[in-house]
Amino acid sequence: MVAPLAERIRPQQLEDYISQSHLVGTNGALTQQIAKGIIPSLIFWGPPGTGKTTLAQIISQESKRPFYTLSAINSGVKDIREVIEKAKQSGGLFTPKNPILFIDEIHRFSKSQQDSLLAAVEKGWITLIGATTENPSFEVIPALLSRCQVYTLNAFNKEDLEALLHRAMQKDSILKEKNIRLTETEALLRLSGGDGRKLLNLFELVVNASNEAEIEITNDRVLELVQQNTVLYDKTGEQHYDIVSAFIKSIRGSDPNGAVYWLARMIEGGEDVKFIARRMLILSSEDIGNANPTAFIMANNTFQAVATIGYPESRIILSQCAVYLATSPKSNASYQAIGKAQQIVKQTGDLSVPIHLRNAPTPLMKELGYGEEYKYSHDYANNFAEQEFLPEGISGTPIYEPGNNSRENSTREFLKNRWKDKYGY
Repeated sequence: MVAPLAERIRPQQLEDYISQSHLVGTNGALTQQIAKGIIPSLIFWGPPGTGKTTLAQIISQESKRPFYTLSAINSGVKDIREVIEKAKQSGGLFTPKNPILFIDEIHRFSKSQQDSLLAAVEKGWITLIGATTENPSFEVIPALLSRCQVYTLNAFNKEDLEALLHRAMQKDSILKEKNIRLTETEALLRLSGGDGRKLLNLFELVVNASNEAEIEITNDRVLELVQQNTVLYDKTGEQHYDIVSAFIKSIRGSDPNGAVYWLARMIEGGEDVKFIARRMLILSSEDIGNANPTAFIMANNTFQAVATIGYPESRIILSQCAVYLATSPKSNASYQAIGKAQQIVKQTGDLSVPIHLRNAPTPLMKELGYGEEYKYSHDYANNFAEQEFLPEGISGTPIYEPGNNSRENSTREFLKNRWKDKYGY
């Protein structure tokens, strides 16, 4: 049986690895560690098909360590203990050559499964490398997370993806025997969504579908073949990010019909209920915010409920929440505000805290005037006293701009009554 193209051309050494220069480039965070062979326990966080497994294998090969692998989908605590025992026997304890245990989709491990890794990581029996498409802050237990360095892998850009295609044509023993003309790449790149593995699978599909002496790759040909093989992508779950994107955009666009349809697609595909609920929780703040603060409470309660209940009943709760969020008034004012504030911080640096806002825990600080002219708001009419809360240099800069909805219009009036013309409300 012939392995898929993505597996056949998987890089075996670092110099063949494409992309992630921030990690493995000349000045990459991992470059020197790999060169020295002193590798800490790591978690690779990034979208599918960005080279997490490949990078783990290269690290093992270049540091000359035994390599063990488990998939969180079909491994239990017993499997983990068996692999750890093998790793202990194959590597010397407390040496820089500890065996590597690679766990794919570590976010799918339960708390007890993750707990079973702690002693092995802490005592140096193994060097753990976990791969996850989910934010490890949510999905990896704090005790394990604190013992690992987290590195983010980015989706491939256009140049990376095209380099993968050319590398496949030049390096693969099967493809280099064929006369392939890569006339257009836009459809391949768009359908891949930055997923290198998906790109190569699509490319191989198009190549294998042709019996012509010269195989010309065009956008029309790619789209035609993909439409004929839609089921292939549904079964492998590679539409995951496209479907959740459609789900979120339907809610943001106030269409409960689209929201529930895409929700059903995720449910039928066996998507993790916490993944769906977490996306709605983020949206409730980013896209609804103070236009309807109850949306955040609703989404948070939904997350807690579905994590407890699971399928199939959780589909009802997810549907209720999706409809509620879709039919709520929308505002991204808070999201815009923090983005603007962060940009100001990057541009202006560490501006000094105004002296009247500083804490004064010691007598010396009190003598220096820390907090001396601060006006305690509750001592004034309407619990408000006009004073400066921004550093010198950005005084009067409007950062939060209320959205145009009934609740935030009331907020605008409140701020205008308090601050008059200071912020332009």
